[in-house]
Amino acid sequence: MAKRAGPAQVTTARETENTDWVACIAAIRDHGDEAAFARLFAHFAPRVKAFLMRSGADATLAEECTQEVMSTLWQKAHLFDPTRASAATWIFTIARNRKIDALRKQRRPEPEDLPWGQDPEPDQADVLALQEESDQLGRAIAALPAKQRELIEKAYFRDLSHSEIAADTGLPLGTIKSRIRLALDRLRHAMK
Repeated sequence: MAKRAGPAQVTTARETENTDWVACIAAIRDHGDEAAFARLFAHFAPRVKAFLMRSGADATLAEECTQEVMSTLWQKAHLFDPTRASAATWIFTIARNRKIDALRKQRRPEPEDLPWGQDPEPDQADVLALQEESDQLGRAIAALPAKQRELIEKAYFRDLSHSEIAADTGLPLGTIKSRIRLALDRLRHAMK
């Protein structure tokens, strides 16, 4: 009777396998190693496609996303950081993001579905109401504490992500999220 692998043996096998995949990604990054890429492709492409299909993508979308994932792996191997994630986690994260992007793209209206020509003139009462709301929002933003106002302006007027704001200000991500949440709560109350 064969002995079953214990948790320590499974972990060691996974670590060994990850070390091999990390080495392949490094070979792609450093030398454009096609053999290392072929190895990664042979192992991960079918798994990525199956993952995408299990998560609701049809076969065509799954195939297209898989090709994009593997292309990204080849082109962006320099972005992989083995201290932050295993090779498999990095690859499957790329796959998940590609699927989300593809689904968003499918939901966008085609240019022929968009209305053409000038918009009808808005009702004067609507214009005045919108102007009053804008003025009220401006006053509410001005009344925020400076630290919250700065983050709201970066997030909503400069369209920076929380990570970009963290890099820009040096603040921890959690602090940024907390301050923005508090500021939005204050704005909601001010706009009632």
